[in-house]
Amino acid sequence: MSIKPPPKQFVKTPINGTKFVILVSSAKGGVGKSTVAVNLAFALQNLGLKIGILDADVYGPSLPKLLNLNEKPKSEDGKAMVPLEKYKAQCMSMGFLVDEQTPMIWRGPMVISAIKTMTQKVLWKDRDVIIIDMPPGTGDTQLTFAQEVKVDGAVIVSTPQDLALLDVKRGIQMFDKTGVKILGLIDNMSFFKGDDGKEYKIFGESGVEKTAKEFNKEFLGHLPIHQDLRNSADIGEPLTYSNPEHEVSKLFKNIAEKIKQSFL
Repeated sequence: MSIKPPPKQFVKTPINGTKFVILVSSAKGGVGKSTVAVNLAFALQNLGLKIGILDADVYGPSLPKLLNLNEKPKSEDGKAMVPLEKYKAQCMSMGFLVDEQTPMIWRGPMVISAIKTMTQKVLWKDRDVIIIDMPPGTGDTQLTFAQEVKVDGAVIVSTPQDLALLDVKRGIQMFDKTGVKILGLIDNMSFFKGDDGKEYKIFGESGVEKTAKEFNKEFLGHLPIHQDLRNSADIGEPLTYSNPEHEVSKLFKNIAEKIKQSFL
């Protein structure tokens, strides 16, 4: 009779310089996760929190474009990097370290090494919360954060489309199995308002909310398709920072308040 070995116990290392760490994840690409992550971070800043943003998508970093930030991080001792600062947020991304058009042709171990560098060798300072923009999927990066980095919770972003929701369910189960608390689900690109003032739900209706209920997770809210949100991303000025009174910024504020209440 064979004896099943006990499950491996991982030591979760905290990210120094911050009180809380929140992952913003999507199991499917193309659902607007990075735009949500950055605007959510500044919505939390509008609530009085000192924020950091870590772009953990090594293969497709978005933070340089979303914040119009293209400087190279400096190192005071040749070992640890000082995060860049924009709009009072401390920021780090692999996109700051390589040319914009250079593809990251890396295998898993190199990605894991890069993640450990950005979490353990960056001099984050005096932050209340770091928002981590995760790559899509449930691969090496997600497992590294779930198993080896001390995180306080994850937010899952999806569109209400059935195809995206299939992957969301896998993402929920991954976080549950690795012991990462899911703070809630966000329904992005939920609708758009036509010139007639009506809401059009082109990707389906209530799919994310129903999935949250199915897995007994909190539903954080709906976010629309809106041209102002896209324009602000293109020029590197997040809408929640540049126009906190915008109708979409107010939706982000409602979500940010729910998240803040969950860990403060």
